[in-house]
Amino acid sequence: MVDHETWSDEQSTTTVSVDGHNLEVAYHEDGPDGSDEPPVVFVHGIPTWSFLWRDIVSEVAEDRRTIAPDLLGYGNSAMSDDFDRSIRAQEELLEALLADLGVDRIALVAHDIGGGVALRFAAHNPEMVDQLVLSNAVCYDSWPVEFVSNLGLPSTADLEREELERRLDGAFVEGAYGEADPEFVDGMKAPWLTDEGHVSLVRNAVATNTNHTTEIEYDAITAETLLLWGEDDVMQPYAYAERLADDLADAELAPLSEAYHWVPEDRSTAYAERLCEFLTGTEV
Repeated sequence: MVDHETWSDEQSTTTVSVDGHNLEVAYHEDGPDGSDEPPVVFVHGIPTWSFLWRDIVSEVAEDRRTIAPDLLGYGNSAMSDDFDRSIRAQEELLEALLADLGVDRIALVAHDIGGGVALRFAAHNPEMVDQLVLSNAVCYDSWPVEFVSNLGLPSTADLEREELERRLDGAFVEGAYGEADPEFVDGMKAPWLTDEGHVSLVRNAVATNTNHTTEIEYDAITAETLLLWGEDDVMQPYAYAERLADDLADAELAPLSEAYHWVPEDRSTAYAERLCEFLTGTEV
């Protein structure tokens, strides 16, 4: 199991243009070159970063190329205080990164606000997305949640580092199903425990905008879709997965029990097995 420092060391960087800003984006890439199958792209949410996928990527990368970016303002991507971090802008980041890497077809796996990014991308670029996996994803009017809204309050920028860390512990420790892995918690907190990261987290929270998911034309999404959802989540309840299943043209419900919001962490083995089965069309 890789730690967050090793994951960071394994990342590559490139520069993309979003809203006229040239911004550095970090991404983790793994898996075989030259496969006829499209790469699998993993998109995280808030307040996580690509390290969320560490246990899942390692399984998928045995057979497929994987790409897991840090969204702008997150992880090891740009954190300067001069650009939009909304899911609209993150969709533009994803388009620019894939163009930079020469990728024109993908399978797309996404969690939390990354799910909102993925839904927008799949609706606007149906020819690029063969398969779509959504896990406890923001959609419709399901967000923002109180915890994230509170991170966006001006007073959060003035918190002492210890208090910020306490709040993040609350999200990652109390929000886990069962005993949280300390390595996961430490890795999730790490990007935010610098002055720049602290401010960037506040800006990321402020940028959460429900309009960007209510305006999606969900019936424009043609990708084969798996709703791989932690069914005990209270932040993005399972009822929203059921609503997506009704509105998307080709969607399958796949609830995972004993899993809260951090489902790729709570049920990593079951998650990876079900994901690989979906991607390959075979039972693992």
